[in-house]
Amino acid sequence: MMVDLSMIISIIVLAAGAVEESADRFIHNPEFDALALNIWLVWVLPMIGAMLSPLFGRIGSRVRDTAPAAFSLASAILASTLIPIALAGDEVHSQYTWIPDLGIRAGVIADTLSIIMSNLVAWISFLIMVYSIGYMKGDPNLVRYWFFMNFFIGSMQLIVLSDNLLMLFFGWEGVGLASYALIGFWYKDRVKDYVGRIGHHAWGIAQYTSPSHAGMKAFLMTRAGDAAMLAGMFLIFIHAGTFEYKLLLEDTEWAHVMQSNGLLVPAAVLIFVGAIGKSAQFPLHEWLLEAMTGPTSVSALIHAATMVKAGVFLVARLGPLFFAVASMDVGVFFEVVTWVGAITAFMLASQAIVNKEIKKVLAYSTGSQIGYMLLALGIAGLSAEFINGYTAGLFHLASHAMFKASLFMAAGGILHIAESRFMDDMGGLRKHARRTYIFMLAGALSLAGAPIITSGFWSKDAIFASLLESHYIYAPVLFWMAFLTAVMTAFYTIRMVGMVMFGEKSKHLQELEHHGHKLHDVSAVMWVPFGILAGLTIAIGVAGPFVEGQLHELFSIFLLNSYGIESHGEVAINPEAVASSVIAFGIGSGLGYIFYIRRAVSPEVVARSAVAYAVYRFLENRWYVNSIYYWAFVIAPLLASRLTWRYFEMIVIDGINPAFQFAMAWWSKVVRYMQTGVVQTYIYAFAVGIIFVLLLVIAGSGA
Repeated sequence: MMVDLSMIISIIVLAAGAVEESADRFIHNPEFDALALNIWLVWVLPMIGAMLSPLFGRIGSRVRDTAPAAFSLASAILASTLIPIALAGDEVHSQYTWIPDLGIRAGVIADTLSIIMSNLVAWISFLIMVYSIGYMKGDPNLVRYWFFMNFFIGSMQLIVLSDNLLMLFFGWEGVGLASYALIGFWYKDRVKDYVGRIGHHAWGIAQYTSPSHAGMKAFLMTRAGDAAMLAGMFLIFIHAGTFEYKLLLEDTEWAHVMQSNGLLVPAAVLIFVGAIGKSAQFPLHEWLLEAMTGPTSVSALIHAATMVKAGVFLVARLGPLFFAVASMDVGVFFEVVTWVGAITAFMLASQAIVNKEIKKVLAYSTGSQIGYMLLALGIAGLSAEFINGYTAGLFHLASHAMFKASLFMAAGGILHIAESRFMDDMGGLRKHARRTYIFMLAGALSLAGAPIITSGFWSKDAIFASLLESHYIYAPVLFWMAFLTAVMTAFYTIRMVGMVMFGEKSKHLQELEHHGHKLHDVSAVMWVPFGILAGLTIAIGVAGPFVEGQLHELFSIFLLNSYGIESHGEVAINPEAVASSVIAFGIGSGLGYIFYIRRAVSPEVVARSAVAYAVYRFLENRWYVNSIYYWAFVIAPLLASRLTWRYFEMIVIDGINPAFQFAMAWWSKVVRYMQTGVVQTYIYAFAVGIIFVLLLVIAGSGA
């Protein structure tokens, strides 16, 4: 049975309807018209594709592998139909009654923020799905893979398009479930699927992880954040009686009541803890560093389009709301966001400079760059000009989504070529994989912040500018943390490119060739998707100031219309920020070039110093945070439970049972001996009892 996929896509798009021009800024659609239906289908279609995956598997391998991508394409096309709404500064809102007794409605909202985010998610996810066709070829569990990939995409789109916190939370848990299933996809725990160097321990704790362990770790750590988030949501619901963003803005009495009770900031911070978990920020960041056990296509999806971006989106959605309803009275909330972002960005960048696994370097980089985004969104609420930090954070989110997806997919191609995850098993691959080298270099330059020609340069520069212009009392400290992070980012990025693509082939590669393995580039179905994204990072880089200006204008209108937050000027290039970005790139990339491309100095020479080696070990062992967590939350509780079992349950609890049994047996014997059957004995005992009671009564009355 053959299926015409183009016909499927055509039917889906036609069923969704064409875009209708809207003169109204706000359209409330309890009934589904064509435009409202488009919004719903953006997240529903990937869910349908997920549910149909078993059917596609029965039809045949070709349909099994292409139909899921067709559903993600249809979702992306529908997301694109919403772009004119954002460009016009308009908004479409559709709802229906969900839980009547509580007055809760289900709804979707297409505004500037959700439309831009939805298109990023949709198109990057589609390219990753196409890439997966080549990357996952031959895997025996592809039905399960395609199910969770589409389920992941649909859940993320539900987060983005929901008009209320409760529906968002359903999508939130959906991406958590999908990440658990896909991180631990190769659950048989073959050694080749581990992450980390086998045998590496820190304070007695293994620093290498199996897929099943990594999946469970991600699930548990993100659940910790989700529990806090749920508490914050219901604190607001108790006071406001609604989860809807718009109703929370229309009547702000709930915010004033919570503020007077000292609950508004705690509720906001609790919700942010959910974002910390999903976006792998300190202190809930450790799961991301071991989530590389899944297929590289999964890593690309998690790091670029879904999961970790969910936390950033949540802050982007709720940050303006908290700012609007309570102004600077929630400054503590924005300070928490700012410092969590800055600490995470610096910490994870420092760890990336010493790691030797290509996917893990990119994972450290993701956590670090998301720290940048949260730093910008946090500083927005601490500045007189909210729009600057807000635009900078979201510009970097979009930029990072493109170059990080490209880099992960390129890394997956390199894993296919080199058959190793360690960069010191590579070297000289640019001669054998020209396309992968060119596109990887483009993505790497954007991550490193190469001046003028990359999107990463302009988005990072915007973050520097927002810090310099914020007038926040600790802005200088934050700026230097951001600057040093940029230096380290440029260094570890060039280091990665140098170790993989330059120098001589490693012994590992020479042995592969000796055994008949030909080093060659990946197929077009793999390199075209990451090539497209790499090209976009350069194209946007060339038009960087224009793109930033357009985003600034779009978000200015959005913040004014949706939250009443005004901007007081147009975006302008900050010379100090530009100079700082150029200097950071120059220092970091220059050191990376000297050590790992030109190889004028061996890193081993530097590591011979006792101080340098101690720093190296500290960074390699992840600041010992992972070890501390295992001792505090795994080993210590297990030890306590074992001690409780051995010295309390075995002695006290197990001792009580036989003691109680012995006491009852002894008392039963006493009672039995008292039953003599002699009437005189009973009369004697009765008399003694009466006399005893009388004595007690006399003694009591005398007192």
